[in-house]
Amino acid sequence: MSEPNTPMFNVQIDGVWHQFPKGTRVIEACEQAGSYVPRYCYHKKLSSPGNCRMCLIEMGFPRLGPDRKPELGAGGKPIINWIPRPQISCAQDVSEGMAVRTNSPLVKECQRGVMEFLLINHPLDCPICDQAGECRLQEFSVDFGNSKSRFLENKVKKPKNVVLGPRVTLDDERCILCSRCIRFCQEIAHDDVLGFVDRGSYTVLTAHPGKRLEDNYSLNTVDICPVGALTSTDFRFKMRVWFLKETKSICTSCATGCNTIIGTREDVIYRQTPRENDHVNSCWMCDYGRLNFKFLEAENRLLELQIRSNGKLVAADWPAAIAQAALQLKQVTANEIAIVASGRMTNEELWLTSQLAKSLGVQMIDIVPRREPGDDILLSEDRNPNTNGARLVLGSTSEPGAKLMAIAEAVKSGQIKALVMLKENTMHLGISVEQLAQLPVFIVMNILSNEATEKATVVLPACGFAEKHGSMINGKGRLQRLNRAVRPPGKARDDWEILRDLLQAVGGGDSLSSIDDVFRRISETIPHFAGLTLSKIGDLGVHILEMEELPPTHPSDEKAIEQAVAIQARRRAVGQQVHEARKALGVAID
Repeated sequence: MSEPNTPMFNVQIDGVWHQFPKGTRVIEACEQAGSYVPRYCYHKKLSSPGNCRMCLIEMGFPRLGPDRKPELGAGGKPIINWIPRPQISCAQDVSEGMAVRTNSPLVKECQRGVMEFLLINHPLDCPICDQAGECRLQEFSVDFGNSKSRFLENKVKKPKNVVLGPRVTLDDERCILCSRCIRFCQEIAHDDVLGFVDRGSYTVLTAHPGKRLEDNYSLNTVDICPVGALTSTDFRFKMRVWFLKETKSICTSCATGCNTIIGTREDVIYRQTPRENDHVNSCWMCDYGRLNFKFLEAENRLLELQIRSNGKLVAADWPAAIAQAALQLKQVTANEIAIVASGRMTNEELWLTSQLAKSLGVQMIDIVPRREPGDDILLSEDRNPNTNGARLVLGSTSEPGAKLMAIAEAVKSGQIKALVMLKENTMHLGISVEQLAQLPVFIVMNILSNEATEKATVVLPACGFAEKHGSMINGKGRLQRLNRAVRPPGKARDDWEILRDLLQAVGGGDSLSSIDDVFRRISETIPHFAGLTLSKIGDLGVHILEMEELPPTHPSDEKAIEQAVAIQARRRAVGQQVHEARKALGVAID
């Protein structure tokens, strides 16, 4: 989007005059005018080297008379002086009076010539290539190339199945030397690791000596590769892309909330790729977030409801489990109940949690903060995707995480007799298994089982991020939607439905038939959401929160949060040491 005072230029594209703001690339202007210009090396988020020559067009400018004004033809339109040679459209900006032809005989001949050169040494790997179905070389060879090859010589052989890094595999024979990956590493990831070596037909892509493509953004090179040269090691040979169902959603691995497309088939997630949103993540995402979906199929996934009977957890159905949880909560006083929610929960789930706390009269409610090193690209230090949503929806006057130490101490002292754990692990709070076992009421709603789950009085299997609908507010205050891509396994159920039923069972809620109803209640009670619905949020989200609107952090809150985060860090370090020790001894790792 151009600035309000940006000059507008008149440009003729295929005989029709249009207006474009100053600074618009010719190739982008053509696309906006409905005349798509094929390209390989050009990417609108990277610099333009102009080396593939696929975007050649005819270009001209008005003929100027003696008075330095454009000469007009019979129809009153400027007479165009066309440049004899075709010009690349990716490296030039529009200018006043410019004229462009994108479909002339000369342009078509240039496109056929470029395609012929690119295919001379390209292997016929389409039947086994992961890029098949979304390959620009395939598409452009049909749209702009020749139907037959005139090449009779032997093709140049280049390295295949080259491991560039832990997540990216290279097939040099397929590389068309567009240099997108090289420019991405230099300009976006700031890790100059890739380059070309040798010359002519023998030029190959490779990593610089002593370097590997292993930064946290390496898989973006696979996204922008127009052919099948760079492939994801994780996705390689697993599924044809035309079988994938694509669902627009967001990444929940940190507070950035990168927009994503989740590729699934038959309720199995095969990949996540970034979706363009210039307000959030441009068109990139980190590898950590991209691959952070495997836990949904973990062996310790909670699939069954359980209630404790005679000291043992036994299977139950949903009505019985909800009724048992409500009964247990009613048997203790409000001062004896604590609720630990999660910054990974949606706004709708957090609102129902707040209503549950209100219905029970609970004051001890908080979320678990997650802080780890981030970067200056996309990865946020806040690894909770909805910390801002928790601040708004729970209505806490203290910083999230400030009450956790008090809750942990109250559990240890016996003051808290009922603990409701929502999508979190109590072990991260420094509460031992023995202390959990002493709790008369310990209700767990989670995705995966853990040490704490074994001591629960009621276990409620919940949904992961790709198995439900909802909304979250990212670290910059943008309200965004996540959408269901797969159905939850076993008896796992949508979190908001679990909380709604529990709220109704304790006598604190009326009928809410859909998640849209929950969001409507939020919009009626929280001013920042006023006038919005889930559908109005749209695919790109809505900015609703300025950071200065949040309450300031009190020093006491900061100290409590630092203690809680330190406990989590120590537990992670110990867990990693145990993992490495078991691995070194050859012990099976669960």
